[in-house]
Amino acid sequence: MDVEQPDSSEPRVAPAASDRPGLDRQALLEPDFLSATGISQLNIVESTGSTNQDLLRAVTVEPKKWADLAVLTAEHQTAARGRLDRHWESPERSAVSVSMVLRPVTADGMPVPTQSYSWISLLAAVALREALQETAGVTADIKWPNDVLVNGRKIAGILAQMTPLGDGTVPAVILGVGLNVSLAEDELPVPTATSLALEGATTTDRTALLKSYLSRFARLYRSFCNAEGDPAAGLAGGQSLHKRVESAMVTLGREVRAHLPGDNELVGHASRLDEHGSLLVVDHGGREHVITAGDVVHLRATESGYA
Repeated sequence: MDVEQPDSSEPRVAPAASDRPGLDRQALLEPDFLSATGISQLNIVESTGSTNQDLLRAVTVEPKKWADLAVLTAEHQTAARGRLDRHWESPERSAVSVSMVLRPVTADGMPVPTQSYSWISLLAAVALREALQETAGVTADIKWPNDVLVNGRKIAGILAQMTPLGDGTVPAVILGVGLNVSLAEDELPVPTATSLALEGATTTDRTALLKSYLSRFARLYRSFCNAEGDPAAGLAGGQSLHKRVESAMVTLGREVRAHLPGDNELVGHASRLDEHGSLLVVDHGGREHVITAGDVVHLRATESGYA
């Protein structure tokens, strides 16, 4: 299907509030959809500071109320959070802002090893990438550790946070995704961002996009859990999670500059991901370094890289 691309010479005017419809609650709460995805509950709020923070508090206070695949989505986030406590705000109804509670167990009810949790944000990136391609006709890439890009610009961010151990039980994971949908250029949080509207998507229907993402994530997540969190196992009848991520990741094969805590810096070739989803970077002296998502402050391409 041919899609008319926006004329880059014309200013991108922000849509009026009336042109940004709310989420279709009836479609999202349809019993058949919830049953097919295994979503235990789906809550929709008009406005909140951060869906991730809301679920972190809720799970800490009332853990039994929030089962696996409990979902919270908001029409408007006023204090959205990313990695390293970065904050931003998007106009009302211009984005998909969704978080969910994950309690990873196998089909037999056995807990998935917590060392596999580091793959969960990458699993979400794969699910979102599939949803954008199949629902909006947009081809996206993954930038390690937690960004989804279109044409080299950030269209979505992902944040996975573990809840406190508390009573000694296996901690839950709160997984949040923020997807820019109808933002105009003058509404983007940073110049290196983009939105589905700016990329000529076939749809900016946030309900359809949210349902597509949740459906794909639930299918991949259940397969991942049943494989005991093994990233090398076949996933949902296809390639392993490890292979799916590496094949879609623009970070690999490029020279990158990693800014680490304490003003340390590493420049080298991003070669591959290890079994924990950490990035392996070979410096100019041939030494291989393991960088985890929790260690890196910024990861940028060098001038000879992809940026």
